Amino acid sequence: MEQTYDIAVAACPSYDENEVAGALQTLLEATGGLDFVKPGMTIALKTNLVSGAAPEKAVCTHPAVLTALTKWLIDRGASVIIGDSPGGPFSPAVMKHVYKVSGLQTAEAAGAKLNENCAQTAASFPEGKIMKQITYTSWLSEADAVIGVCKLKTHGMMTYSGNVKNFFGAIPGTMKLEYHYRFPKHEDFADMLVDINEFLKPAFYITDAVVGMEGNGPTAGTPRQVGALLASKDPYALDEICARMIGLDPMTVPTIAAAKMRGLGAENPAIFGDWQAFAVPDYQKVTKMKDITFSGYIPKFLMPVVTKLLQARPQVKSSECIGCRKCHDICPARAISMTAEGKAGRPVIDRSQCIRCFCCQEFCPKGAMKVKRSALARFINLL
Repeated sequence: MEQTYDIAVAACPSYDENEVAGALQTLLEATGGLDFVKPGMTIALKTNLVSGAAPEKAVCTHPAVLTALTKWLIDRGASVIIGDSPGGPFSPAVMKHVYKVSGLQTAEAAGAKLNENCAQTAASFPEGKIMKQITYTSWLSEADAVIGVCKLKTHGMMTYSGNVKNFFGAIPGTMKLEYHYRFPKHEDFADMLVDINEFLKPAFYITDAVVGMEGNGPTAGTPRQVGALLASKDPYALDEICARMIGLDPMTVPTIAAAKMRGLGAENPAIFGDWQAFAVPDYQKVTKMKDITFSGYIPKFLMPVVTKLLQARPQVKSSECIGCRKCHDICPARAISMTAEGKAGRPVIDRSQCIRCFCCQEFCPKGAMKVKRSALARFINLL
């Protein structure tokens, strides 16, 4: 195949080993997406495991897709590690259970290592729009490249769960709950997800749309036959095609809208295959996005308390501050004043006025304004 395409779509009627392998081969030939793989490399497959579920429930990426991809990579001399950080505690014992119920023994038998490294890595990301500092699962750093392998699903909070949303699983376990309270607006939550993808820069993305999930996704919906695998180096354009396949206006998906606002995602991608042949017009969609902070599941009288206990706040690290006053000038709530300590003033935050917008962190040229996590959030993260 001479031409390479931005996005490839291949028919895959079932999870039969030969059908999945054939569809995967078509995707790779059409996109040239894994031409970079060389002998001796370690490739991380970031799958979607949520909290673990049997393959037939269409909650998690199907093991047949991960197994076929593992075999392809090992045949080319690479080592493969598969993992995710589901919601809830993130520990080796929990992960062993999740891998078992999700059927990943087949991928392990094919030569993949199932990740049990539950360490965390904190990194600075000044290029981020809303995430200037990111704490992520360390196992992703063990690889030479990361490939996202997601499941096509509806999502109660974000309308659609696909390639970009899959990388929320890079945030360690219970820290995810903290992020829900730190970014309570759908738009901000979407920007956070885009930032994670821009920080990690996965080399390739694959969507398992053989059987998707419709209705009350991402865990309580209903399996729905779609019959395709899709792939691309561009997660934003790929998510847009996937959204269209299930009858969604892409601009109603917060992650797609957030990416477009930044100019991310090919406007007119070259597509191999006819995605419209796999369109499901009557796919049951989410008609109204749920609250990011799980307010429907927590008694109203407790919400202010829970929010206060889990919300992070900005805090200056004086040793890194240069007293440039950027935070003071940009603060929309006028909650920052400058002291006269040393040669240059240092910011002081009036907590009663702070609205936790983190504009001060976003515009700090030296990264001196940090995200201060609450004691409860730090404790939960130890579980």
